[in-house]
Amino acid sequence: MTDKPFLTDIETIRKRARQHIDQGAITAGYSADRKVVVDLLNAALATEIVCVLRYKYHYYMASGINSKAVAAEFLEHANEEQGHADQIAERITQLEGKPDFSPKGLSERSHADYVEGEDLVDMIKENLVAERIAIDTYREIIQYLGNDDPTTRRMLEEILASEEEHAEDMGSLLEQLGKKGEPAKPAPKRARAKA
Repeated sequence: MTDKPFLTDIETIRKRARQHIDQGAITAGYSADRKVVVDLLNAALATEIVCVLRYKYHYYMASGINSKAVAAEFLEHANEEQGHADQIAERITQLEGKPDFSPKGLSERSHADYVEGEDLVDMIKENLVAERIAIDTYREIIQYLGNDDPTTRRMLEEILASEEEHAEDMGSLLEQLGKKGEPAKPAPKRARAKA
């Protein structure tokens, strides 16, 4: 056992809470560089918005034998990505930043690309690639934050778990479609034989 006290003296905590009250939730104990964190979160916000748009496009454009079930999965993921975007935007404002929802430069701010895909299998692959990008970037941001911003870190850890689940879903869909014989590309059109 150590002689180190667990908590700062309560009177000291009370005094610090009254200082810089205009900073809201940001107390002297916040040790991350807020500007850097807000910039990282705005890039994550752009990524989530691009993912929402890509999943929505894929939802509406999905066609083929297995398209109904796959489209439902795309829509579910689009809604979950929108939830992530909302969480991230809320955290940016808690950090006294401004969430960047501007469509101008959205794709440049995003970690993931917006790729439409030519068929159902391409769509699934593009979503899987985007999820893998999100997984790696969130993991790096989480490692960067360490204990300097535990609230943002925990939020991103939850989002990371969701992105890993999305990637698993897309991987399973690819595997299932292959087993069911869904063609990766539309069959070439045959020329009609002359009678």
